[in-house]
Amino acid sequence: MPEFADEAQLHVKGGDGGAGAISFRREAHVARGGPDGGDGGSGGDVWLVADRDVASLLAFRDHPHRRAEKGGHGQGKGRHGARGADAVVKVPEGTVVRSKGGEALADLVAAGDRWLAARGGRGGKGNARFLSNRRRAPSFAEQGEVAEERWLDIELKLMADVALIGLPNAGKSTLISRISAAKPKVADYPFTTLVPHLGVVRTEDHEFVVADVPGLIEGASEGKGLGHRFLRHVEMARVLVVLLDLARAEGPPPGEQERVLVEELGRYQPSLLGRPRVVVGSKADVAAHDFPGSRISAVTGEGITSLVGRMGALVTEARQAEPAPVGIVVHRPEPEGLLVERGDDGAFVVRGRPAERAVAVSDLTNAEALDYVQHRLRRLGVDRALARAGAREGDLVRIGGFSFEYEPDQ
Repeated sequence: MPEFADEAQLHVKGGDGGAGAISFRREAHVARGGPDGGDGGSGGDVWLVADRDVASLLAFRDHPHRRAEKGGHGQGKGRHGARGADAVVKVPEGTVVRSKGGEALADLVAAGDRWLAARGGRGGKGNARFLSNRRRAPSFAEQGEVAEERWLDIELKLMADVALIGLPNAGKSTLISRISAAKPKVADYPFTTLVPHLGVVRTEDHEFVVADVPGLIEGASEGKGLGHRFLRHVEMARVLVVLLDLARAEGPPPGEQERVLVEELGRYQPSLLGRPRVVVGSKADVAAHDFPGSRISAVTGEGITSLVGRMGALVTEARQAEPAPVGIVVHRPEPEGLLVERGDDGAFVVRGRPAERAVAVSDLTNAEALDYVQHRLRRLGVDRALARAGAREGDLVRIGGFSFEYEPDQ
């Protein structure tokens, strides 16, 4: 089983709301006292929270479902149902959340960032809530609201200060094992690294995180060799270190390697070319090519101290130049208000949480409940919104799962 996963699917469901109670006080010499049905409790929400102690999405591979607790039902004597507990789902820093259609929904960049993944349903009102001068003994209550439920795609962009970039077998894994406590698999064949590794580098002057990104090949920006999966881990890095394999007797020389790597970075995301970049020749102890630039050997230690110092200085400069963090980025805010659209069949479709909830939680087979819902929709402005949208008498109107023929107010 792999020890790291940077992509996963997640199914989230909030807790359904509890139902309101229909109940009446029992009083001596009174056949039916006043209503005392309590409200149902609201269901819990599902929150995604970035956590520094979570390093992978592996936990979601075999167990993708996360649910919040349902709300309790209301009871007589004015007893309200308990609120359902929230489900807090911990994900790594740098997690990007997308809809199943690929739309970006949120970036959880830093530890503590929270995003509401599935809202719990509201609890239904008990019949005591509907007492009025017109309704002295309301015989209806609301059902609990059904919670949000959906599938999400989540992916991880590693939060590294430095990204090591090079063709397969360029020496990245050996270098990160030399300068940090990371222990990646190292072998003398291409594509040894199939998943990224992180290592923390500490010196007297600097401390920073280095990512060993799996080897890139020409065409990686177009998805070749799992290029997009690899390249996204470069996006968050402050400094790029390009390793050129000096020991390649066959294959592209160092200059050609650099051209391929830089071009692929630019094609994937042009802004990457503006990042601080260090180009260094690796495997200097067994070099088969002359190279005029900086040279290192992770085996003998040649040039390692100088390279680490240079990386640390560039990371410090980049951190100082960064603006203050803005925290979580929500790409699609919650819609507000009331919206009337035309459906494919010509019906007028009313959208908006308050209106949809009003019909969803009510027993529309009960005459008293139906009268209340109609009154509630008028107060929300549904009649006015339909008139502005051009609805005429007899037109079909849909609100959630409820359909009716439009009758304008006289």
